[in-house]
Amino acid sequence: MADKTFLDWPFFEDHHRHLAADLDAWAGSNLADIDHSNTDAACRTIVKTLGEAGYLQHSASLEGNLDVRSLCLIRETLARHDGLADFVFAMQGLGTGAVSFFGSDEQKRRWLTKTRTGKAISAFALTEPQSGSDVANSAMTARLDGNEYVLDGEKTWISNGGVADVYTVFARTGDAPGAKGLSAFLVPADMAGLTVKERLETIAPHPLARLEFADCRIPASAMIGSSGEGFKIAMSVLDVFRPTVAAAALGFARRALDEALSRVTSREVQGAPLFDLQLVQGQIAEMAVDVDAAALLVYRAAWTKDSGAPRITREAAMAKLFATDQAQQVIDKAVQLHGGDGVRSGHIVESLYRDIRALRIYEGASDVQKVIIARQAMAMMGSSA
Repeated sequence: MADKTFLDWPFFEDHHRHLAADLDAWAGSNLADIDHSNTDAACRTIVKTLGEAGYLQHSASLEGNLDVRSLCLIRETLARHDGLADFVFAMQGLGTGAVSFFGSDEQKRRWLTKTRTGKAISAFALTEPQSGSDVANSAMTARLDGNEYVLDGEKTWISNGGVADVYTVFARTGDAPGAKGLSAFLVPADMAGLTVKERLETIAPHPLARLEFADCRIPASAMIGSSGEGFKIAMSVLDVFRPTVAAAALGFARRALDEALSRVTSREVQGAPLFDLQLVQGQIAEMAVDVDAAALLVYRAAWTKDSGAPRITREAAMAKLFATDQAQQVIDKAVQLHGGDGVRSGHIVESLYRDIRALRIYEGASDVQKVIIARQAMAMMGSSA
C-alpha cells in the first residue's frame, strides 16, 4: 500500500484528499483487467472508461482554469496503477489545454464536451523533426488564403498520433520571426491533407506518430486565440502540465518503492529477510527520501499555480527535473533488489523501468530543465539587485 500521509500536507484541501482516495479505489477495480496487447485499443478503452467515471472532467475546463493539484494527484495515482492510463489522462489534458485557456466558446463547446466525457481523443502537435525542444524554430507554416489557413509541414513524436480525433497544432503564420511568428490551430484528424506518415514504436508502448500536413485547409475559425500567440499558448499549457509529468514520475517511483518493500520483506537470504541486510536498508532509505523530496517539489509547484501565480516556470522545471531523474534511480534500485525477476519481461518493476525513461525527455528534456532553472536563478538574482 502506497504511503498516503503526504495527503495531510497543507498543500491540499479536503476535496483533493477525497479525489485521491476515490480514484485509488476506482483504479484498483477498473484498470487491472484492461488488455494491453493492442495499445491503440487499450487507449480507446481507457479514455472511454475514464470518461464514463467522470475523471476526464478534470482534464479540461470550460471556464478557462484547471486545478493543478487535482491534475497531479490524478496522474500520480493512475501512474501507480497503470502507466498507459496515466498517459491517456495526460494527453486528454495536454491536447486540449490550449482550448481550455485560450479557446473560443464555440471551440470549447465543440471539443471539450467530447474530450471531457471520453467521446473524443485529443493530441498536442508541437514537436518537429529539426527543432525538437526549440519550439521557437518551428518551421511548419500556416498561410492565410481567404477564409482558410493552409497548413504545410511535419510534426513528429506526437502522442496519440494515429488515434486522436483532434490535434492542437502549432504553425508559423509569418507575423514575426522566431517565437513571435507562431499560432495555434485546432485540426480534426479527418481533414484532407493531414496524413499519419509513420507510427513510432518505443520501449514503453504508446500511440506515437509522425504527421504530415500537405495543403491541409482549415477554416480561419480553427485558430486558437490570436495570430502570433502560439508560443505564448504553448508555454502556458506546458507551464501547467510539466508538474503533472513530475507527478506521474512520482507515481511510478511510489509503486517501485512499494514493490521493493514487498520484495525485501518476503525474500529470504541465509534464513533471514533480505531487509535485514544494512546495504538493503540503505537503498530503501534513499528511495524513500527521493520519493518524499519529489512529492514536495511536485505539490509546491501545483499549489503555487493554484494559489494564483501567473507562471510557475521555475517551480515546474525543478519538479520535472528532480522527480523524473530521481524516479529513474528509485526504479533502478527496485530492479536491482528484485534480481532476475527485475528484468523479466512483464514484471511490474521491469514495466516501470521502461515507463519512466521517456518522462526525462518529453515536455522538455532534463537538460532543458536545467537551462530553464539556471536562467530563472539568474533572473531572480538580477531582480533582487
